[in-house]
Amino acid sequence: MKYVKGKKYPGCILCSIVEKRDDVVNLCIWEDEDFLVSVNLYPYNPGHLFIFPRRHLTDIRELTGKQEAKLDRITRSCLNLLDAVYAPSGYNIGYNMGLTAGASIDHIHRHIIPRYPRETGIADLLAGKRVLVESPKVSCERLKKVLSELTTPFA
Repeated sequence: MKYVKGKKYPGCILCSIVEKRDDVVNLCIWEDEDFLVSVNLYPYNPGHLFIFPRRHLTDIRELTGKQEAKLDRITRSCLNLLDAVYAPSGYNIGYNMGLTAGASIDHIHRHIIPRYPRETGIADLLAGKRVLVESPKVSCERLKKVLSELTTPFA
């Protein structure tokens, strides 16, 4: 509810994560010179990740061919990591480009949302509420731990 009813962050939240500002929660689990991978602070499910470029872009067509290829490799590595940590049954992978498409953050980012059987609970059906079965901060720590044990995590 804090996210839904609270004040909107001034500026770009993802750029602030790139800049490592103290006024944002940073759940980044991996980064290099082009991209960052972060746990979503307001996840749809445990393990919900964002992959986003360091450079502030608003459209996937602004990525270079080399960046697109790298993003695909990072996505596959994220899927392997999520399989190892959560073993989901499936994934939703994609973008929301533009406010009318559901983008609440203008900085382009790819969502990876793990999906599980029977993930809708009785509270969802009766009260329209979502129940988080794991804190995003716990997700971040679990993913970082497994990631640290891999020799070439995002090759």
